[in-house]
Amino acid sequence: MDRIGKYEIVRKLGTGATSTVYLAIDPFSRQQVAIKLFDLKNLQDPRRAKIFRKLLMTEASLAGKLSHPHIAKILDAVMEGDINYVVMEYVEGSTLELYAEVENLLPISTIAEIIYKCCKALEYAQHQGVIHRDIKPANILLQGKTNIKISDFGAAALQYDHDITQVLGVGSPAYMSPEQVEESTLTHQTDIYSLGVVMYKLLSGKLPFDTNTNHSMVYHILNVEPPLPSAYRAEIPPEMDAIVRRAMEKDTKKRYQTWQEFAGDLVVFFSQTAAGNAEIFDTEKFDTLRSLEFFKNFSDVELWEVLRVSKWRKVPKLQYILHDGESGCAFYILAQGSVQVRKQGELLSLLHRGDCFGEMAHLAEHGFSRSTDVIAQKEVVLIEIDPDALTRATTGCRFQFGDAFLHVLARRLAVANDRISHLLADQNKTGIIK
Repeated sequence: MDRIGKYEIVRKLGTGATSTVYLAIDPFSRQQVAIKLFDLKNLQDPRRAKIFRKLLMTEASLAGKLSHPHIAKILDAVMEGDINYVVMEYVEGSTLELYAEVENLLPISTIAEIIYKCCKALEYAQHQGVIHRDIKPANILLQGKTNIKISDFGAAALQYDHDITQVLGVGSPAYMSPEQVEESTLTHQTDIYSLGVVMYKLLSGKLPFDTNTNHSMVYHILNVEPPLPSAYRAEIPPEMDAIVRRAMEKDTKKRYQTWQEFAGDLVVFFSQTAAGNAEIFDTEKFDTLRSLEFFKNFSDVELWEVLRVSKWRKVPKLQYILHDGESGCAFYILAQGSVQVRKQGELLSLLHRGDCFGEMAHLAEHGFSRSTDVIAQKEVVLIEIDPDALTRATTGCRFQFGDAFLHVLARRLAVANDRISHLLADQNKTGIIK
């Protein structure tokens, strides 16, 4: 096969029971894409073929709806008789299945980072009115160390009924929530449970319930408490055990109520275990951005863009960050700590967490020279943004930076006016101005 529709086939990537995935080239954009071609003729039961077609239609309906850096984009879909396929963003790498085996487990901090990004992606999907309903390692793609993309939204946004149970339960229902196997009404909490199982498997290389039949699996999901992940991997800290257990609570009232709660506990884990670590994890970065006044109007998607275009570093106490007279166009936001702004040794001001500096070099024409020294008062964490990198962000993200700068400049003008007013008032009192 050389072509599917307008797409030029490069090679086969994999084959499943009902579909084959190909790497292809979009002839117009010349970008690589992944095409999932369904072969519904192989489903001898017409009823099951109809269900799979419904799954395909669901996935196709999401084309262009979910735009998030940690969700694989659905670009196109075609359903014409026996020709049924979905075109997706091509993600080079592997699924998390590879890292869910005992002999190939990832570091605990890496797993926490991956799960955090899954939480934020699925929270975004929920806000778009979408529940995935089929979260498992095979549906989470990994690029590099921790960059993930959730794929296969075919089961999303469907009314859950017995037919869907049969389709999605092919093999093992190991990642299904109790309410899923009971065919109850589903909310985003079913994805929370399933992601908890994924976390369990990534941490330990084991499924929570090791059973021989689906019926036994269903019984255990409904009635049995699994061993803690640390029972299989001694270095797993109690904090991680607790996060997994809460995500997998059978009672939805005891389970995490929101993705924010789930993600928040992962942030707490990092804050407790990563203190003094030179590396700043994306989990900490994103949580920091969300807490800073400068970024209050940025959407979550735009904050992920900020992470992509920024550099983060720790600066020791009393080290110079900027020198008076030097050239440069990068600007900085203080993620942690305070800095002194000095001119010829005289202290002009102190800047604290959330404040920005160096933005005039960004806003001015080329050839701008720094006009002050900036020195770390104590150890600080800096967010450095190069304007050239910022040009590669979306229009929306760049607009938010411009809006944030306007608010910063307005506050500084207000402070300057207040100081001038006080100075004039003092001069009037002393009779210098009459």
